[in-house]
Parts: sequence; C-alpha cells; structure tokens
Amino acid sequence: MIPPKGAIDCDIHTSIPNLEALLPYLEEHWREIVLLRGMDELNSISFPLKAADAARADWRPLSGKPAASLAQIQSEALDPFDTAIAICSSLYGIQLLHSEDLAAAFARAVNDWMVATLLSRDTRLRGTIVIPTQNPDMAVDEIERCARNPAFVQVLMLAGADTPLGKRHCWPIYKACERHNLVLGIHAGNTYRNPPTAAGWPSFYIEDSVAQAQSFQTQLTSLICEGVFSRYPALKVVMLESGFTWVPTHMWRLTKYWRGLRMEIPWVDRSPDEILRDNIRFSLQPVDTPPNAADLERIFEHLQSDRLILFSTDYPHARFDGTDAMPDGLSPSLMQRIAIDNPRETYARLTETVA
Repeated sequence: MIPPKGAIDCDIHTSIPNLEALLPYLEEHWREIVLLRGMDELNSISFPLKAADAARADWRPLSGKPAASLAQIQSEALDPFDTAIAICSSLYGIQLLHSEDLAAAFARAVNDWMVATLLSRDTRLRGTIVIPTQNPDMAVDEIERCARNPAFVQVLMLAGADTPLGKRHCWPIYKACERHNLVLGIHAGNTYRNPPTAAGWPSFYIEDSVAQAQSFQTQLTSLICEGVFSRYPALKVVMLESGFTWVPTHMWRLTKYWRGLRMEIPWVDRSPDEILRDNIRFSLQPVDTPPNAADLERIFEHLQSDRLILFSTDYPHARFDGTDAMPDGLSPSLMQRIAIDNPRETYARLTETVA
C-alpha cells in the first residue's frame, strides 16, 4: 500500500560517499592521522555493501554508493512517496573504532557533513546525531554541540552494543536526550565486541541478521529493568529496523517475571507493558509479518496500542517494490496514525522551525 501524502519517514539512510568526503570536516590533526595511517573506509556496521538487501536494485547507482547524495535522496526517497519529513541516519562504522578520541573526531565529522550536504539544503530532512558511544562523556559533548541545530531530532545507538544499554554508565546520554527533547534511536547493527547471539559467533551473515531481534529484546529488557524510564520519564526510544511481531510475546514474558521478581528492581514501579506504551516505539520497515492481512490485524491487536509503530521506508534497503511501503491490511485511520500522527507525537523537535 502507498503511504498517505505528507508521511513522516522515520528511518532513511545516508551513505558517506567515501572517507575523503569527511576530510574537510576533520580537524587538521585527525586529517593527518587518516593520511599517515592510510586509513580505508569505515564501512557499514549493519550491511555488507554488496549484499542484495543493502540496497534495492533500482536505488543502486551505476557508480558510487546508494543514497550518497542529496539528489539521490530527493528523487528516490522523498519525491516518490510525497514525504513531508524524513529522518536521516548514517551507519558509517564509527562505533567499530577502539580509539575514543578518533571515534569522537569521526562522529563530529559525520554530523557536520550531514548538516552541510543534506540538512541545510532541504528542509524536509532531519538528522540523527552520531555519537562516540565508546565514551559517554564524549557522547554527551557531541549531543550538546549538535542539539543547538533544530534539524537534529534523534541520537543514534546500536542494538548490538558493548554492554546492555540500560547500564548506569550510559545514563548521561539519556539525560542529555531528555533535556533536549531528542529521541534515542536504537538501530540494528553491531560494534562486534560481543557475539550477536547468546550462544556465540555465527558463521554467516544471514545468522547475524536474524539474531538482531535478540539484541533488540536484550536492550528493551535492560532499559526497562535498569530503571532508565523511572529516572528519565520523558525519554522516548525508537527501535529502528527491529521488527515488531516479537514484541507482544516478549512483553508478556517480561511482565510475567516482573510480577514475580519485582522485589529485585523496586524502581520499576509500573508494569513493563505500560512503560512500553508510554516510552518506546518501533519503525515499520522491515515488516516482519506474514503476508496475510488478517494476521497483520491480529498482530496489532496483540500490541494493544495503535501508537507503537512509526512509518519508515528504510531507504535504500530492499524491503518492498515501488512505492508500496506500507503492508496490506491497514485501515485508513491506522495508516494516518502510523505515517503522520505517531511520528509527530514521538519526535518533539519536529515542531521546531528549520531554516
């Protein structure tokens, strides 16, 4: 189904054309380090660039990367869907770096590149702040720097992180997000410090891809049980490329054990499913539902809310054909809520004027 006119796309991806494109946005010291070391690309943290699902065939240019220019994004991700606003994320491999200082320098460069080449040139675009998650203090510094620009509406972290994201050392990041009305976007991807599965390292990309759901489940549980939303009740978290059909059964199980073990975590004074409905959202694509419209309807009944799902195309990843970015079986009122109402309620900074 075609999304309604004026939809807000909560997850599109912008590609850094190459490492050379970031050099003007690096301080002189770091430019010299890059050149002296002969550094190559910091490629994607989620997709092998040549994988079939990394980009739809008609969104692959004859040369260069998909989604690497404003013209590509406008003609492929914005105009065909009549999109009112699209929130951009860069999956450049900053989180893979072991040097905190180098990660901070590259995060700053990516954010400045996004402003200069995209956000300042099309008011339909909004940005996601890339942070050096290797060091929470440096991450907060980058949030504070970028939050002055109203075009940034979100902060990026990865589901496959070094540790569960509810841990206290991450809390300064969440405090900064809440203070600036920035959404915390947790995206599929991995820092590859830990295996993506509970049983160790898999052999194939397909295993890694399927295991992403485990990472999201771990992070959802951690954020709730560690008390992040008790400390920061206004914080909104969006799970990006997480799927959502696993959510009802996971929350049933989590809520069941919370009832029996809540003495362990007295700061969680509301049931996990209530916290989910208040603070956590999920992007639409990739849709992990059966093709039967009746089955999809039952999934939404199990979610027990029409406010949890946010429209996304996941451009340029191969998720659907043509402009059929929404699955069959959604009522017009639910499409309106997913495509427009829910994103506006979630991303408070979308109301701010962007020059």
